[in-house]
Amino acid sequence: MAKRFFDLSTAAVGLALFSPLFVAIAILIWLDAPGPIFYRGRRIGRHGRPFQIYKFRSMIPDAESRGGTTTASGDARLTRVGRILRRYKIDEMPQLINIVAGQMSWVGPRPQVAWAVQRYRPHERALLALRPGITDWASIRFHDEGEIVQRSGIADPDAAYLRLIHPEKMRLQLQYLRERSFWVDLRILYQTARILLRHAVCAEPSQNTQEVGGT
Repeated sequence: MAKRFFDLSTAAVGLALFSPLFVAIAILIWLDAPGPIFYRGRRIGRHGRPFQIYKFRSMIPDAESRGGTTTASGDARLTRVGRILRRYKIDEMPQLINIVAGQMSWVGPRPQVAWAVQRYRPHERALLALRPGITDWASIRFHDEGEIVQRSGIADPDAAYLRLIHPEKMRLQLQYLRERSFWVDLRILYQTARILLRHAVCAEPSQNTQEVGGT
């Protein structure tokens, strides 16, 4: 109950504070590549229920018909503005809407696409008891997933994700399931903020890091 109150109150305040920024981002997205402002992707949420996750659109409008769900940093479907949004994780900000709606939390296992959930082993399905989150230990560990996929040399980005990222991501998410608490959530939020700040200050202009595999 305390976690939900924290999520709802802070996400609602965040939406109010960032609404002018949302409008500015929306204009930039449309000017760069006319089309929908938001990406609405189908994800599997708590208790295995599907929901629509909100992100700022960072790809061409028909991106899903031109490739898989995993996105490498050099993906040709990314727009100019989209590369910047993903680099600084700004594309994730609309998920505050999902938090207010009760579909997500600030901290929890990242919501997966259906094909990834179908690959869960029996003990991994326990993760579906949790409300998915914007960040977790796996998000911190793989904050540069797009670069990992890009450097892998594996032609299929989905295959690269399953081979190089998925196993460790599952381990870290199960660790969170066992150890979760309000204080653990605060630690994860703090570490996430550190990663984002360090990346914003130190990243080279050519770098583009982002989440993949429906996360």
